Amino acid sequence: MLKTFRPRRPAPLVAVARVDRRTKDLAKRIRPGEVAVVDHSDLDRVAADSLVAAGIAGIVNAAQSITGRYPNTGPLMLCQAGIPILDDVGSEVMAALADGQLVEIVGEALLVDGREVARGSVLTEEIILERLDAAKASMGAELERFAANTLKYIQSEGHLLIDDPTIPDVPVDFRDRHVLIVVRGIDYKDDLELLRRTGYLAEMKPLLVGVDGGADALLDMGHVPDVIIGDFDSVSERALGCGAVLVVHGYRDGRAPGAERLVEQGRDHVVFASEGTSEDIAMLLAFERGAELIVAVGTHNSMAEFLDKGRGGMASTFLVRMKVGPVLVDAKGVSRLYQHRVRKRDLVLLVASALVTLVLIAWVSEPIKVLTRGFLLPFD
Repeated sequence: MLKTFRPRRPAPLVAVARVDRRTKDLAKRIRPGEVAVVDHSDLDRVAADSLVAAGIAGIVNAAQSITGRYPNTGPLMLCQAGIPILDDVGSEVMAALADGQLVEIVGEALLVDGREVARGSVLTEEIILERLDAAKASMGAELERFAANTLKYIQSEGHLLIDDPTIPDVPVDFRDRHVLIVVRGIDYKDDLELLRRTGYLAEMKPLLVGVDGGADALLDMGHVPDVIIGDFDSVSERALGCGAVLVVHGYRDGRAPGAERLVEQGRDHVVFASEGTSEDIAMLLAFERGAELIVAVGTHNSMAEFLDKGRGGMASTFLVRMKVGPVLVDAKGVSRLYQHRVRKRDLVLLVASALVTLVLIAWVSEPIKVLTRGFLLPFD
């Protein structure tokens, strides 16, 4: 008689739950072995990478981790890291759970004190791959929406491409310098490490611009940013006090939410009012101030990454890349081109040439001849 094999259900998981609607904030405070409870549609790669790095034991998502809008690979990263995903449990769970509460995940159920408080679906790697394939097949509609949003943005902010935008007076000299812009985005740690290993940072000494949390990424590597740009919601106190020029991302209607924190602390700052994202205005500032080369770390440079960000402002990112394109390169490209290595053959040639030079000097130098004869005289 043939036996029917069913997929093995994951073992029950008992752990402390950390609850937050902002995955970015949750990743900073969650501890290894805890369960992340989020409300994050289309979980992106950056968010997933931060949760994996935090060492979480599992994740409960109130929303759909993959809606099918586009092929986001965040859930696949979590699954391949061995982190169980209880998906689409409903927004009510965010109010039903208290931060720090002990929870148990049993199959498709989320329990507190043995009582079921939410139920969803378990995302396996097979299910995720199927949904990603389906999303790839229906991606055309999302691209149309992105194109429509880009055209709308051109109507309101198209002058950025053809005119000289109003740039605030920032007391830093960008002219004819390499500018390294760091965003805590995809593979930013690997890119920074590549730039360090190749010798680019040490030899070229680029002007360092941290976009929000990118400032802390630079400090973690032992480099002090010259400029910090953003809304300052993810910049540490350590970064604020490092001596960098602070540029707050403001908006055309006069809002500048990040300025409130700086005003309360009495920190000097300037406001750069522009639509789009903070990484956009960082690039515009460097470009308009005459940077020779802009090297980007962790920024968005492909259509998949634009969609992964999941917001309308990414249209501005697309347009800004068009404007600064002549001087913009990705860090991966710089690390591949800039290889500061000493080959063995070159080292041997260097030593040989040095020896030949010493022999020639000894041959033509009269003082050295006299010294040599005096040394050899006792042996005659």
